[in-house]
Formats: sequence, C-alpha cells, structure tokens
Amino acid sequence: MTGEDEHGDDREVVAGHGGRRRLLKAAGAVLAGVLVLCASGAGWAYWHLGHNIKSVDIDSALGDDRPARAVPTPSASATGSASASAAPLPSGALNILVLGSDSRSGERNEKLGGGDSGGARSDTAMVVHLDEGRRHATVVSIPRDTLVTRPSCPTPSGGTTAVAYGVMFNSAYAVGGPACAVKTVESMTDIRMDHYIEIDFAGFADLVDAVGGVTVTTDEDIDDDQSHLHLAAGEHHLDGTRALALARTRHGIGDGSDLGRIGLQQKLVKALSARISATDLLADPARLYKVADAVTGSLTTDTGLDSLGELSKLGRSLKGLSSDAVETVMMPVVTAPTDHNRVVAREPAATELWKSLR
Repeated sequence: MTGEDEHGDDREVVAGHGGRRRLLKAAGAVLAGVLVLCASGAGWAYWHLGHNIKSVDIDSALGDDRPARAVPTPSASATGSASASAAPLPSGALNILVLGSDSRSGERNEKLGGGDSGGARSDTAMVVHLDEGRRHATVVSIPRDTLVTRPSCPTPSGGTTAVAYGVMFNSAYAVGGPACAVKTVESMTDIRMDHYIEIDFAGFADLVDAVGGVTVTTDEDIDDDQSHLHLAAGEHHLDGTRALALARTRHGIGDGSDLGRIGLQQKLVKALSARISATDLLADPARLYKVADAVTGSLTTDTGLDSLGELSKLGRSLKGLSSDAVETVMMPVVTAPTDHNRVVAREPAATELWKSLR
C-alpha cells in the first residue's frame, strides 16, 4: 500500500479449497522427491540441500518474555499405542509465523522488479495455526500496512529498539529482523510463535524457473511500472522473473491496495502447485534436484526447523490434515482513523480471532 492507497471499511479474505488441495499434493511431491534423493545415497546432495537452509535463533534472541508455550498432550508411544522403538511424530497445537521477504539479496530483487539494495522488507505475513491433533489449520494473513504498537526488540547488532506506536506492521522486520517480527506478532496476538519460516522472493523465482514456468489467467490488464509488469487480460505462461513481478504487483490493478495483490498471489500459488503436481519429478532426477535446491535455498527458519530431518518430520506430522480442513482468512481490519491509506485491527473481531487460536 502506498500514500495513494484507499480502501473501504472492512477487509476480510477467504481462499478457495481447490488451490489448497493442489498445494498439498505439490508439497507432497517435492518432499517425496527430496527423500528419494536422500535414500538413493546421494550424500553430497543431502548435505548441500540441508546447508541451503538459513536459520536464526529466535528463542535466544527473545528470552522468556513471551507468551507461554502450548502444553503438549502425551504422544502415541507414551500412552503405549505405538511401539516403544518408534519415534512418535509431534501432534500438538503449533503456531508458525511465515514471512515473504526480499532480504536475501537486495540487488537481485531490484533487478527482479521488487526491492532495492537499501535493506530487507517483509511484504507478506501469515500466522499458521495447527490445532491439537493437526487435523485442522487456520492461516491468518496480516496486512503489511496495519498500524501497530511495535514492542522493544533486540537488534542483530546487539542493541534494542524503542517501543514505537502507530507504525506499520512490516517495520518490525525492517528494524529488528525475524526476532522483532516474531515479537511484534506475539504482542499483537498473545500467541507464542513456535516456529518461524521466511521465504525469499528471489528463491521463489528460481523455483518457478526450475519447474518450467507457470500458466496464469488474469482478469484485467496489468500495467505496473513499479513491478515492471505489463500484461493484457488473458492467459499467460510466466517465467520466474515475471511470476515474481505478478506476486508483487498491486499499483496496476483494482484500487492499488494489498487486497488485489493477495488475489493475484492466490492465483499464482494455485498455478505453481498445479505445475509441480503435473511434473513427474521422480522420473527426472536432474529437475527434482533443481526444484529441491530452489525450495531449500529460499528458506530461513528458526533453529528448530533448520534441517531436512526437522522439516520432513513437520511435513509427516501433517499427513492427517486434509485440504478441506485448512481455513484461510485475513485479520479483520478497518481504515485507520489517522491515515486513510493504512489500516488498524477491527475490534473486537481481531481479538476474538486470535483468542480462538490460543
């Protein structure tokens, strides 16, 4: 959202189930392929893919001044329903903050039509809540232009930031990195973020190229000089650079707000998921490795998820989660009374939403 953005009073989005079903199948195909690579004895490939993943120690940075962890229930093996030798999969409630950012390479992102080399930005933020048993999930999008109270945060250089009132939500990442983004979300929601996953936008472009591009249909002409994207309405096959531009564009569509961009991002995720599902990666080891390399190379996680083993365990713990049991919503917001180009949480709806996920 820019200084020219204006929108109505209440903004709330629910995603369709079809795209999520394709996304789950696509994620399963990539995970299966990675495991096949590992099992085939490709030790160097396993080492390289694992070392692609960057991590940050959120727990050490934030200390104990955080919401309490959810109390886990006894595992299957602890109650005697699984063999004592089998390592139980986690099944407790879980909260994951997922950010999309261009922090990995500013200069490259500038060439890709997005950021500049002046610093990191987080343009997409979602809280993924998995219920106890992990058979239902709620994904809550937080508009980046939401005005919030940003708490005092540790900085990567060892200092701390001052409390800031009425600042944009995405400023937390800009001033304090992942730890401040997590602390700001926890302050907003009173929910502890158990894990953190950051998806690099430049790596996303590599992933699209690795699968041979994606096909999307746009409902209107897009003419956005800022994202360097110019498309007539209709069907288009996009390479990674243009797919990334589509994920970022908003100035050339609708009212220029984040809602239009969210709609385009949903189209793009569905198209990418369909492309991965339709590609027989297991029959093409070279392409499989290229896709796996792009996926792992685009991730920064907390230290609890910074290995292929931990990511695989998380994925396997979700095997009972059907696509129809995933609900995607936007945090209820209204136009900020002090700035019609920004939004604030709509109360009491926002508080009730977060309370339902505790």
